Formats: sequence, structure tokens, C-alpha cells
Amino acid sequence: MPFEPPEVWAAGVTYKTSEMERRRESGTPDVYSMVYSAPRPEVFFKATPERCVGPFDSVGIREDSDWNVPEPELAFVLYGGAIVGYTIGNDMSSRQIEGENPLYLPQAKVFNRCCSIGPCFVTAESLDDPHGLDVTCTITRAGEEVFSGSTNTSQMARTCQELADWLQKHNDVPNMTAVLTGTSIVPPPDFTLQEGDRVSMTIQGIGTLVNDVVVV
Repeated sequence: MPFEPPEVWAAGVTYKTSEMERRRESGTPDVYSMVYSAPRPEVFFKATPERCVGPFDSVGIREDSDWNVPEPELAFVLYGGAIVGYTIGNDMSSRQIEGENPLYLPQAKVFNRCCSIGPCFVTAESLDDPHGLDVTCTITRAGEEVFSGSTNTSQMARTCQELADWLQKHNDVPNMTAVLTGTSIVPPPDFTLQEGDRVSMTIQGIGTLVNDVVVV
């Protein structure tokens, strides 16, 4: 792991595609439409260091969920309250669990090996514009590609700075906290990860984060 964030937080429903997919999976879809257009974003606690893995380590899927997906996300890193750099985060998600009830979000998002971070830390000065980066994700199974998707961070409905400001309202976070900014790359509803799959996420200017999948 390029660094070990003391806390990992995440933002949800920051892309239109994410809002649409979350509505489709949920029995209470209106909550996602409301948060997408609301002044206050969805920000939630994602992981402790013990639940994070680095490049080429194994990310986890829950044994009690039949619908599990990776979520490739631009992540920013905070120091002294300011954004000092960027990396890639994989917000592993159990869509079945969250779809049953939005109040199950912590169980859908927080579990063993629920987050990967890497492959490196890029300083804010080295990245011209975090809101114009190409993002791609591919998933292979037994050497064959089973999913591929792409987006650009220009499609985010909120800026990194906006998310940083909301996270830190009345909430001090440790230096080097990582914040995942949401995704618009979502596999189709009939797709779920399987043990042994390999997930590769690339963000322009940062690199490629590769992890295989295990059941936890």
C-alpha cells in the first residue's frame, strides 16, 4: 500500500449513473434522487486501516450477499484539512444488502477487505485538474474479460473540495485520511463478482490499481 490512511471515508451518488443504479437496486429509490440534488452530499465512513488492502492484494466480497461489485473511485487525501494529493480507491459494495434497505449501508460497505487503495500517492501539485481525468475499470475471470467500463471525473456533480468541506464540518479527521469520491462505472444488474476475479482500475495521471477477489 502506498500509504496507510488512518481513516477512509466515501461519498455516494456523486454521478448521475450512480444515482440511477442505486435507485434501480433499491426498494426505496427516492432517497437517492433526493441526495443527488441536495446541498448536503452522502458521506459515510468506509474503512479502518485493518480493512484496507494495497495493490495486488485481495479485496473481499461478503459471503452473505449474492450481488457484489467493485466501485472505481478517485480518492483525495487530507492533511491539515486541505487536499494534498490523490490516489485510487476501490469501494467494494454489496448491492444486494444495501438494496434491501438503505439503513443497511454500513453492512454493505464496511467489512473485511472492503477497500483497496493505490497504486501510489500523487501530490495535488502534480495533478493539474482532478475533475478532468479518464477512469476505466476492467474485470477478468479465468483470463477472460467479463466487464469493462469508463467515465471521466468531469461527470461528478460535486467537486473534491466541496466533499472535503462537508466531511470536515464539525468533524475533525486525522491527517492522511483518504476520501473516495464516488463512481459512475457500475456493472449491469446481472453481474456479480466471483472469487478469483481480477479487478483493474486506471485513473489518468495516477496509475492502475489491481486486486483479485476472495470471499470473506
